[in-house]
Amino acid sequence: MCQLLAMNSSKPAAVDFSFAGFSERGGRTSDHKDGWGIALHTSAGCRLYTDHLPSIDSPLAAQFKQNPIKARNVVAHIRKATQGRISLENSHPFTRELWGRTWSFAHNGDLKLFEPNPSLYAPWGDTDSERAFCHLLSGLALRFDAEPERHLLYAALQTLAGEVAAFGTFNFILSNGELLFAHCSTDLHVVVREYPFSVAQLIDCDLSIDFSKHNHLDDRIAVIATQPLTSNEAWTRFAPGELKLFAGGEEVGAAPAQRREWRLEVCY
Repeated sequence: MCQLLAMNSSKPAAVDFSFAGFSERGGRTSDHKDGWGIALHTSAGCRLYTDHLPSIDSPLAAQFKQNPIKARNVVAHIRKATQGRISLENSHPFTRELWGRTWSFAHNGDLKLFEPNPSLYAPWGDTDSERAFCHLLSGLALRFDAEPERHLLYAALQTLAGEVAAFGTFNFILSNGELLFAHCSTDLHVVVREYPFSVAQLIDCDLSIDFSKHNHLDDRIAVIATQPLTSNEAWTRFAPGELKLFAGGEEVGAAPAQRREWRLEVCY
C-alpha cells in the first residue's frame, strides 16, 4: 500500500514541514520505495512533480524541500507498487482537465479486477489508480455539463467512489484547486491547524515547529495523511467509507455553500 498526504488551506501555505516527515516514509521509516509525487494548486495553476525514485533518494524531492512552494491545495503520494510498473507515468499524483480546472488525484490501495469500460478519460500508465481517477472524472463529466455546486459534486463523488471501492481498498485524495476531497476505505487521518497555534513534533524525523511564529490569527490549514505525521497533535481518524470535503482549511461536508446576501437600505 502507498502513503497519502494532502493540505487544504485558507491562504497559500507551504507544506515543507509535513513533507519533511512524509518523505522519510519513502524508504527510510517505511518501505515505500517505488516513486513519489506532489501536485501543488497555486494561483498560477497546478504544478506537478513526480519521480520514479524513492523520495529519500530523489534529487527532485531534495530540491522541493529546499525551495518550498506555497499553495492552497496540495496532493502528495509515496508509492509502494501493487499494480503497474515502477515508472514515471505510474507515479502519483495524476492530473487531468475538467470544466476549465486541473484536477489532481492520488490513491492508496489495491483494486482487484477493476477494468471499467473506456470513457471520456483514458489512463496513460498501467495502474489501477489511474483507471479509478479516469472513471471518477468521466462519471462527473457525464453527469454535469458544467461545474456544479459543491454539494452536488460531493453527492456524485460519493456514488462514484462507492462503485470503485467495491473492487478493493480505495483511499484517495482528489482536488480541483479550490476543493479537496478525501475518501477512506481503511486508513486516513486529519488534523486542522488553527488559532491558537502550538508546537508540532514530527514522528519520522527529529524536527519540530512552533506554528504560532509562522501563522496569523485567521490562518487555518487542514492536513490529511494515511497515518499521523506528528506525535503531539490531535489527529482524527476517518471512518471506513467516509468521504470528507474541505474548503478554506476546514471540513465543509455535503452542505451547500453559504451565500452572503446583500441588502440595500434606502434612508430618507
